[in-house]
Amino acid sequence: MESKENQLLDVLVKSKQGHLKRWLRLLLKSKTGTIGLLIVLLIIFIAIFAKLLAPHDPNQINAAMMLKPPAWVEGGVTDYTLGTDNLGRDILSRIIYGSQISLVVGVASVILAGIIGIFIGLVSGFYGGFLDNILMRIVDSFLAIPTILFALVILTVFGPSAFTLIVVLGVTNWVQYARLIRGEVLSLKEREFVRAARSMGVRDHKIILKHLLPNVISPFIVISTLSVATTIILEASLSFLGLGIQPPTISWGGILSDGRDYVATSWWLAAFPGLAITITVLGMIFLGDWLRDVLDPREKKV
Repeated sequence: MESKENQLLDVLVKSKQGHLKRWLRLLLKSKTGTIGLLIVLLIIFIAIFAKLLAPHDPNQINAAMMLKPPAWVEGGVTDYTLGTDNLGRDILSRIIYGSQISLVVGVASVILAGIIGIFIGLVSGFYGGFLDNILMRIVDSFLAIPTILFALVILTVFGPSAFTLIVVLGVTNWVQYARLIRGEVLSLKEREFVRAARSMGVRDHKIILKHLLPNVISPFIVISTLSVATTIILEASLSFLGLGIQPPTISWGGILSDGRDYVATSWWLAAFPGLAITITVLGMIFLGDWLRDVLDPREKKV
């Protein structure tokens, strides 16, 4: 008995190793995928170890160092590599700390939207009929409302905060997941394994959780990776308008907002946080494209 269990364990280990080798092979073959993964890992590393990496206190005001240009520009100071803002705060340190809130808001809101969207998509696609019609009309209603306008109204009513922003972005972005998951479920529920489970008297909730949910996770991972990029841009846009993350909490959109009155004379106030947003979003998009090629059977090249 023990020898059979050991053999089964060896087979499972070899299978996992085979999947890992295939993923690594596909990753190395995709230049954009490799670049995207490295960018995402770098941003995560910076966000986790921000306290160790930041050369200065990001909220420390230094009147003697107001609007200092980057170190390599004439008038720059070596202690402030990317220069300072209108209050003498270190731009590099603020960008490093800003990565934390951007990732937290981006990932948390996508998780919330995913939970809502997956639940509604599974229920709608599996049961169909009148319930499906009702849920899809709700989806259509949300699609008719511009995301940024809805977020502005809610944040104005309830007040801007990190928690409110996560909830608003999560509630406004679940629609795409619901439509995607519903389409997958409509196809999957006609497969033999689902019909066999039904014929054996397996309860609906077990079919949904054990047979349908595992098969819709892959497309969810792909679209959620791309959605994090979109959410980071939305968070930065709302913070720039003053309805997102509020001081003293640091966000990339807030840094842009602080420097918008000085763009003509102090270009670094907007250039570097804008560059941080661009690089992060590109990394997420590159990684999402690679995951689509790996996880979506219709897109696989290998």
